[in-house]
Amino acid sequence: MPLLTAGFHYGIGVFEGIRAYKTGKGPAVFRLRDHMVRFEQSARILGFKGLPYSIDQMVDVVAETVRKNAYDDCYIRPIAWLADGGWNLTTDSGKAHVAVAVWEQAIYLEKKKAEQGMRACISNFMRHHPNAMMTKAKTNGNYVNSYMAKTDANRNGFDDALMLDAQGYVTEATGANVFVVRGNNLITPEPDAILEGITRSTVFALAQDLGLNVREGRMTRDHLYIADEVFVCGTAAEIVGISEIDSRPIGAGKTGPITMQLIDAYKQAVRGTHPRSSGWLHHV
Repeated sequence: MPLLTAGFHYGIGVFEGIRAYKTGKGPAVFRLRDHMVRFEQSARILGFKGLPYSIDQMVDVVAETVRKNAYDDCYIRPIAWLADGGWNLTTDSGKAHVAVAVWEQAIYLEKKKAEQGMRACISNFMRHHPNAMMTKAKTNGNYVNSYMAKTDANRNGFDDALMLDAQGYVTEATGANVFVVRGNNLITPEPDAILEGITRSTVFALAQDLGLNVREGRMTRDHLYIADEVFVCGTAAEIVGISEIDSRPIGAGKTGPITMQLIDAYKQAVRGTHPRSSGWLHHV
């Protein structure tokens, strides 16, 4: 990619984060088509008039890239960016280029034990307002917001940050969606100012299988402090319990039992041993 590429200079691009896992039938990509549908939708929201490949073609290209690299467990990054012009700050004056990369990567939150959970804080940085940035699109430029918030959290001794919207309601972590557990109820922020994650929708299905009630609703930071459990979820993070927020222990101060059930169910789903696996795995 040339240095003088408009997408690099202005953050005009979209991407997906996807995982492939080793299963009893060989490597399989988790919810591949759902990711590629969102990839196309993100491009449309950002303003690209079209991508050079269809959703079906992108599904095939991702599978081929995993297969040719001969990986079992790996992270996959499809990306489209503005090139061949675009210097006048309009997407119409450039052209979308597309690439797919794969690499072997450990879990995003490193070596934290599942039972231990992670320490989080409420960020001083506000989550993008939907009228300022398109929060339903997984665009490159959106993640400057996340970088600022997570870097600040890490420098203050926390593992991650939770972000509020302009009205002070909880939205999401820097790269994952948030769930609160109260009794047998799971509550997650409404989709107004969040990226509606693929893993988020997976949790909805797995929780309902476990007989839990799941709903969307507004929540404030003090809802988090008094929750029985809090966890975050995303393709990179998978499902991770939060043990502490703003130096306040959540529940028993470790990953709670319902979160652990969901972690176990998710592991089964991505490894091909869950009843839902056949509908979610794309074998390569």
